[in-house]
Amino acid sequence: MKFIVSSTYLLKQLQVLGGVINSSNTLPILDNFLFEINQNKLTVSASDLETTMSAVLDVESDNEGSVAIPARLLLDTLKTFPEQPLTFVIEDNNTVEISSNHGKYALAYADGNEFPKSVSLEDPSSTKMPGHILATAINKTIFAAGNDDLRPVMSGVFFQFSTEGLTFVATDAHKLVKYGREDVKASQVAEFIMPKKPLNLLKGILAASEEEVTIEYNDSNAKFTFENTVLICRLIDGKYPNYEAVIPKENPNKLTIDRTQFLNSVRRVSIFSNKTTHQIRLKIAGAELNISAEDIDYSNKAEERLTCDYQGDDMQIGFNSRFLTEMLNNLNSNEVQLELSMPNRAGILTPIDDLDEGETVTMLVMPVMLNS
Repeated sequence: MKFIVSSTYLLKQLQVLGGVINSSNTLPILDNFLFEINQNKLTVSASDLETTMSAVLDVESDNEGSVAIPARLLLDTLKTFPEQPLTFVIEDNNTVEISSNHGKYALAYADGNEFPKSVSLEDPSSTKMPGHILATAINKTIFAAGNDDLRPVMSGVFFQFSTEGLTFVATDAHKLVKYGREDVKASQVAEFIMPKKPLNLLKGILAASEEEVTIEYNDSNAKFTFENTVLICRLIDGKYPNYEAVIPKENPNKLTIDRTQFLNSVRRVSIFSNKTTHQIRLKIAGAELNISAEDIDYSNKAEERLTCDYQGDDMQIGFNSRFLTEMLNNLNSNEVQLELSMPNRAGILTPIDDLDEGETVTMLVMPVMLNS
């Protein structure tokens, strides 16, 4: 069995698929790429049992067969080649021989039949959306998902599809992001929780893609199909918390401010905050926002004054500066609005500009108690 393929074309595809492979696998076969050749189509797959990703490549061949080739060794070899055709010959003595313009390289391979079969989705529902919109939705939410193994449902991103639009939510109980699109709709109502790893893979591939992505899903798995690539992953099992209940509805105090100025100020002041609580204090009165932090243990403190547009009662509220920085960093707008009700209720951060038609972003940050 043999095939000929361009070295850079193969490397580019394998680097994407390589993101699926864990650094330490319980099953040795998962350290390999599965190569399945069928005439002039080569399907390469990588899996960690939870997530399987495969891509179809055009090659020159008239054979059929499958082998598992060590991923690390193959990637390290391909990275060193300039663009050229490579000939892969699968020998009977359990080695793959790769011939380049300058030499020959032999790798031991495993039987392709040992590689875990990817799941086929029974009776799935499906939705289509542009790749760059999905990438934006992941980008805007994934940073807010938790890392707590005891609460697995909060370690993923919640997808909510309806005939009105799509909603993506992530929270770790300290911060919450809800990203909505009304310009993309699903044919029926569905909801599921996607784990972080496959989302990070998708985000990287789809960032600038105009291609349409077909998302198919049932109760246990989701499948993303686009261009020449298919990603199938197991969903997080469980019920997502009722996030609508924690978003305060009545927020009479509204602060509008330049995002970059606010972000830089919070960053500077937070250097002087307590290293365990990262607490900063926002004091708003009239058109002035006072941002301060203090680390009593080391007698460090900082204070900055910014002008802002504020409608509401004078108030003081404390936030964890890391969460506030993350959120402001994740927005691209020139101005943001911070809506507040009381010092012990969550603040709602929203961008004022830089939104597409039908796009909404709501970020919620829990306050920290101020020691007066």
